[in-house]
Amino acid sequence: MATKRSIFEEVGDKQKHVAAPGAIDARGQGARGAIRIWLMVLFALVVVMIAVGGLTRLTDSGLSITEWKPVTGAMPPTSDAAWVDEFDKYRAIPEYQLQNKGMTLAQFKVIYWWEWGHRQLGRVIGLVWAAGFVFFLTARKIPTGWTSRLLFIGALGGLQGFIGWWMVSSGLEEGMLDVASYRLATHLGLAFVILGFIAWYIYRLGRTQAALLKARRSVDAGLTRLSSVLIAVAFLQILIGALVAGIDAGRAYPDWPLMAGGILPPQPFDLVPLWRNFFEDDGLVQFMHRTTGYLLFLFGMLVWMRARKSANQHTRFAFNAVIAIMLLQMLLGIVTVIYSAPWHFAILHQFGAVILWALILRGRFVAQYPIPQTIRGT
Repeated sequence: MATKRSIFEEVGDKQKHVAAPGAIDARGQGARGAIRIWLMVLFALVVVMIAVGGLTRLTDSGLSITEWKPVTGAMPPTSDAAWVDEFDKYRAIPEYQLQNKGMTLAQFKVIYWWEWGHRQLGRVIGLVWAAGFVFFLTARKIPTGWTSRLLFIGALGGLQGFIGWWMVSSGLEEGMLDVASYRLATHLGLAFVILGFIAWYIYRLGRTQAALLKARRSVDAGLTRLSSVLIAVAFLQILIGALVAGIDAGRAYPDWPLMAGGILPPQPFDLVPLWRNFFEDDGLVQFMHRTTGYLLFLFGMLVWMRARKSANQHTRFAFNAVIAIMLLQMLLGIVTVIYSAPWHFAILHQFGAVILWALILRGRFVAQYPIPQTIRGT
């Protein structure tokens, strides 16, 4: 028989299950800090790789190794006979026969070491990724949902190795003195894609999952959309910059703001078929790079002015950094053109693109996941 209950008795007066504070962060978070440091190392290595790749291009060293041997190619020539064999392979390609005929073995060794170093650095990046991924996977330290993301970085790295050889092989074909510019653009573009994903993951791992979920509620949707477009325009400019590097277009028309006294360079559409001009005409390619640079800066100003309206000081600061580096990068690009793209200016300009790329991504990140601040703004 049921016992009588007081009308003042709490209904459901049983033990209640209350979520413990920090439950989201306590489950499946893994070694976020350690993985973030590992990704930072990978980020730095990719930045160095981009710089070494640029110097390899500027020194015309990219075709010095005429074979793709992902494993055995890690060992350089160790005897005089081996060096002569490598040199003989180089002397059989068009670049030597049409441009470098008469090069000595000593001169060949200089360009060989540049390309070997570039490929070796790629192998080091692959090993650092593989060692870190296997360690965190076997130790079960990868946060929930992050295994596929980290594996994706490795897959992009493997694809980049294949794209690198696809690029080099184009320069070994009959009549070619350099690699195909569009393949160089693909190679550099993928490097920036890899860099972008690593940077984004570093930003995400810098905050707890709970903090990200909470910050997402305060997303600045309009600024996020604008910064997404800014990322796309910046990426287009990077690709066109690679086309400039691929055909040495930066060393043509060293005047600004005009080109040989006109807005357009002389005879910008002489090549047949028409599409070749957009990849192979040095004047038109440089004009495209200049024009896209202006558009990028103007759109960057628009995004910056929109960001200034944000009530979040961290968001405003992020886009202040973007516009400052963008202005510096544009000025450096003008100086690079005026001085016919000497290697030190060209590398600085390329490094500026890396910094700008990371900052634009950072701006979009804080627009999507605003950093909390007090009423006073701190």
